[in-house]
Amino acid sequence: MINYENLLSNVIKEIPPSGIRRFFSIAAEMEDCISLGVGEPDFVTPWDIRQAGIHSLEKGSTWYTSNSGLADLRKEICNYLLRRFNVSYDSETETLVTVGGSEAIDLTFRAMLNPGDEVIIPQPCYVSYEPITRLCGGVPVIIKTKAENAFRLTAEELKNAISPRTKILVFPFPNNPTGAVMGKEHIEEIAEVLKGTNIIILSDEVYAELTYGAQHVSPASISDDMKARTILISGFSKAYAMTGWRLGYACGPAPLLLQMTKVHQFAIMCAPTTSQFAAITAMRDGDESVKSMVTEYSMRRRLLVDELEKIGLPCFEPRGAFYVFPSIKSTGMKSLEFCEKLLHAERVAVVAGDSFGASGEGYVRISYSYSVAHLTEALKRMKRFMDNIEKYR
Repeated sequence: MINYENLLSNVIKEIPPSGIRRFFSIAAEMEDCISLGVGEPDFVTPWDIRQAGIHSLEKGSTWYTSNSGLADLRKEICNYLLRRFNVSYDSETETLVTVGGSEAIDLTFRAMLNPGDEVIIPQPCYVSYEPITRLCGGVPVIIKTKAENAFRLTAEELKNAISPRTKILVFPFPNNPTGAVMGKEHIEEIAEVLKGTNIIILSDEVYAELTYGAQHVSPASISDDMKARTILISGFSKAYAMTGWRLGYACGPAPLLLQMTKVHQFAIMCAPTTSQFAAITAMRDGDESVKSMVTEYSMRRRLLVDELEKIGLPCFEPRGAFYVFPSIKSTGMKSLEFCEKLLHAERVAVVAGDSFGASGEGYVRISYSYSVAHLTEALKRMKRFMDNIEKYR
């Protein structure tokens, strides 16, 4: 009999599965369950973007593109970044189209990390950074961001975390799960700490369009030095409601993008052709669709923050992305315990805060990428749960 356990990588065996997907799977099997767990827009991809994809299929454009992606799409990505965030990239040598932003993150780590290299990761954050670091032989160095600092990364925290082995700083803002953003003045403080080092910033800007009250600032726009050390990663899933199209991109220094493209070439070949044609239209003509979605998200954000406060779950006001991160410490429960009891008592699925790192303990993540009717019913059930909290302790 084959011993499959002995065939598996020791590293992958030690990595736990995503806590987000765990609750999503349980909720999917429950009747009358409201899931607020997955960060996926409830909007359909705008029609003109879908139409561009359909038209490409009707024309028979079903071939491989170049490894880097369609030339027209790369040009539109560069035009968009210059127009929206004042960052200039060369479409030929500094731009790579990937299978979602997630592949771009993976490529960055695989192209750069040697065993023992350190990656600084501010947490709570997106679940993939730490596991991918470990899969590449790197060493995650965790900075626990704090609610009293609006979940921002501070210059002092960064300075204390840097060592001679530091190679990459993950910069996950706007942040999933907290909704934290970094303003220009905060990024300038980070830039001072990094000046003179050989540290690269992996700037995950997939939520850049989803900000409330202030324009997103990319680290690459701060100075020539910061641009030279930044790999900007983004995608189409969140802002354009294109999750299933699986398309993202990376922009950055040509010597790094060259090696990332090499990994992409051997592992993937190219991103989906139909998705790339659709994305050209998203880049050229999608601004108004994005604005209308952001307006709706902001209204839902205010609804959730206000109502969660009323039912006894104090909530940091998110300034980006589409999540709230309320504290459940007053209940006396651990995050996972709270989520399990809420799910079974009221059939509402939210995600335990420690799914996003140990510093997320005492919080839960709730996505507001759902309709107002969906959110209102969930809040009603959560209020009933909190009104009877003594029964569940």
